[in-house]
Amino acid sequence: MNIYVLVKRTFDTEEKIVVSNGKIQEDGAEFIINPYDEYAIEEAIQKRDAFGGEVTVVTIGGEDAEKQLRTALAMGADKAVLINTEDDLDEQDQYTTAYILAEYLKDKEADLILAGNVAIDGGSGQVAPRVAELLGINYVTTITSLEIDGQTAKIVRDIEGDSEVLETSLPLLVTAQQGLNEPRYPSLPGIMKAKKKPLEELELDDLDIDEDDVEVKVETVEIYLPPQKAAGRILEGDLQDQVKELVNLLHTEAKVV
Repeated sequence: MNIYVLVKRTFDTEEKIVVSNGKIQEDGAEFIINPYDEYAIEEAIQKRDAFGGEVTVVTIGGEDAEKQLRTALAMGADKAVLINTEDDLDEQDQYTTAYILAEYLKDKEADLILAGNVAIDGGSGQVAPRVAELLGINYVTTITSLEIDGQTAKIVRDIEGDSEVLETSLPLLVTAQQGLNEPRYPSLPGIMKAKKKPLEELELDDLDIDEDDVEVKVETVEIYLPPQKAAGRILEGDLQDQVKELVNLLHTEAKVV
């Protein structure tokens, strides 16, 4: 089975993020594999182990993204591809990213393509479905279960408050939701093996892509951190007095009643 995983290098949201002059300051920031992509990598490895074939992880960015690709290789992926746009593109949006990935994948005869449901930095969830549309293949988002039998895939996907069961055919693109599996940690032997696994680096010229082909469609107007939350207030006294004070506060301060 020919399996590809779309991976994104993202900020670690557990770390402090600094925004200055409308941009996130990367100096000193910690970067990780987008957590939802880890579910996709794990599922790809499990399907490869069950059906044979190989897993290739793909990302777009600069040379700094090699660290995240090596982590994916240490988890158990077979090959990695970095499409380096650092020198070619000043900006990227979902359209740009999807177009580049689709151009890379169009002649790869992928049986299964996996990606994270969303990236924790942008949260749009657009790239993977756009890739599937450009490739003209089936896709299902937010999956929590994937069973493959020949060319048929049985899928459970997460919907608000419930689950939906679907059946479709390969080739297929799916996006992974939390609960699909439990991603493994890279082992020491895996880390050592990852150093010798192939990591191919491509540029837009290698894909016959002109900069005009991937001109961004979205303009980022402003980036800012959410406002700091005010400290909570504990009401004291008898229950009846607390209720009166709460109603008064909701009316005078919160202005919701």
